[in-house]
Amino acid sequence: MEFIEKYNLNGINEELLDEALTHSSYSNEHKYAINYERLEFLGDAVLELLTSEYFYKETDYKEGIMTKKRAGFVCEQALAHYAKEIGIDKYIKVGHGQESNINDTIIADVFESVLGVIYLSFGLDKAREYIYSIIVPYIKKDFVFFGDYKTLLQEYVQTDKKSLEYVLIKEYGEAHNKTFEVEVKINDIVYGKGIGKSKKEAEQKAAFDAYQKSAK
Repeated sequence: MEFIEKYNLNGINEELLDEALTHSSYSNEHKYAINYERLEFLGDAVLELLTSEYFYKETDYKEGIMTKKRAGFVCEQALAHYAKEIGIDKYIKVGHGQESNINDTIIADVFESVLGVIYLSFGLDKAREYIYSIIVPYIKKDFVFFGDYKTLLQEYVQTDKKSLEYVLIKEYGEAHNKTFEVEVKINDIVYGKGIGKSKKEAEQKAAFDAYQKSAK
């Protein structure tokens, strides 16, 4: 796995790492597989501690601002972005029914579960080194991972007088637990895709995906 070499994680507990990459849909289909949920719980706590520590030590923000800033860099969209950048998402194991729906929620969960393994394998100092190397560059750029990206994308497209359209391409699940997939097109070309538990969420995620690509 490339990220092990990149972040000098040789010697990581491979059994726990395998667990960290295993979704419940996979463990439900394989008798002896253990899913990542317990490690995710631990990783979430480590992530909150380390990002809180960074804002406390490296900024003079008041408590409310630190809370708001931290939330922006540990939200689902941010964690999924980090995981994809590192390449963790390629190794997630899911059941057959989940293979076409490895969404940002799962990817973000796995980012936390892998952090839990790093903490257990090497301790807090290594976990800090890992998290700081990934997240701090985004903090220093004051990068925005989530917001009203539909409005941002609309404003960006209008400057070039291009057309913008959101298209619902798939809808599945029980009536009380539906999932929606949306594409956003600029001048009839697909620029982004999004998956969410509502059309609104899926459209925002598609807009985020398109904005990241089109605004480079």
